[in-house]
Amino acid sequence: MWSGPPQPDEDLPPPLAAVPVPWKNVGPCKGHRESPGSLVEASAGEEAQGEEDPAAAPLDVSRLRSSSMEIRKGSEFLKELHKAQKELKLKDEECERLCRVREQLEQELEELTASLFQEAHKMVREANMKQAASEKQLKEARGKIDMLQAEVTALKTLVITSTPASPNRELHPQLLSPSKAGPRKGHSRHKSTSSTLCPVACPAAGHTLTPDKEGKEVDTTLFAEFQAWRASPTLDKACPFLERVYREDVGPCLDFTMQELSVLVRAAVEDNTLTIEPVASQALPAGKAAEDDCGSANTCALSGLARICRHRIRLGDSESHYYISPSSRARITAVCNFFTYIRYIQQGLVRQDAEPMFWEIMRLRKEMALAKLGFFPQEA
Repeated sequence: MWSGPPQPDEDLPPPLAAVPVPWKNVGPCKGHRESPGSLVEASAGEEAQGEEDPAAAPLDVSRLRSSSMEIRKGSEFLKELHKAQKELKLKDEECERLCRVREQLEQELEELTASLFQEAHKMVREANMKQAASEKQLKEARGKIDMLQAEVTALKTLVITSTPASPNRELHPQLLSPSKAGPRKGHSRHKSTSSTLCPVACPAAGHTLTPDKEGKEVDTTLFAEFQAWRASPTLDKACPFLERVYREDVGPCLDFTMQELSVLVRAAVEDNTLTIEPVASQALPAGKAAEDDCGSANTCALSGLARICRHRIRLGDSESHYYISPSSRARITAVCNFFTYIRYIQQGLVRQDAEPMFWEIMRLRKEMALAKLGFFPQEA
């Protein structure tokens, strides 16, 4: 008996066509078997979906294509990113290498700069030392030139004022009468000796020496020392000849009461830097004295005795003057004459044999001995 169409059961699930399916496989997988019921339901669902939404299949295909393109783009982006990471790593390594190279170059540059500065300082120091030595040599050369010019001028004056036809008796005291003979004023340069000699044997010289009318006789020891010194003239006081002269004549002659000033005078005489000049005849105003004068014109600065001082001395380049008595001047002058003569011999300006040189030196030593004993000419 038919009772009408069947009523829908409320507990049953809705039909397959009512459930939207976003994506499904068109065909069954290989090797997979489905039950006939499921196939019927799938076909019924497809028919229902085909009837209700015919545009769903093309939409799913477009979505698949867009997804595959995005995946491909993502894969390409990942490859580029990996490549960029490799390049960045290589660049980091290159930067580290360049940093090490830069540090090494900076260190080498610092070392090179330090060595250059040291070399520059060394060159400047050597240049300053050479300049100082050159200036010193130039100063010494100029001093020697001035001394030689003065000596040449003195020699010219000697030659002009004293000739064999008209000898200058002031320059040749042996030509004076015995009453006028004695220590002479001024500085002698060259002097000939008497030709009236009597024979005396001299073993050290190897030939015969002759004393003059005064009865002079050669000391063989002194002459031997002089011969040894003349072979190689020097101003070194350590040689036997000059050591004896210093000990017996120069030292005692320059040994004054004022010891400190005596040492300075002796050094100036040895260095040929002592100057003796006459004092002006006009007296200074009362209560006023020259600023560069030491002592008084009525007191000798060397002996300390009250004497009328007609001369004063200056030591080296100093502007200070010291007043000296006639006796002190005679002692200084005698020593200066001796040093002047031996300097002439050392420089080769004296063209004489050994005998005249020896007797001239003995005469100069005699002047020093007399001056030390207090004998001096009145005009001094």
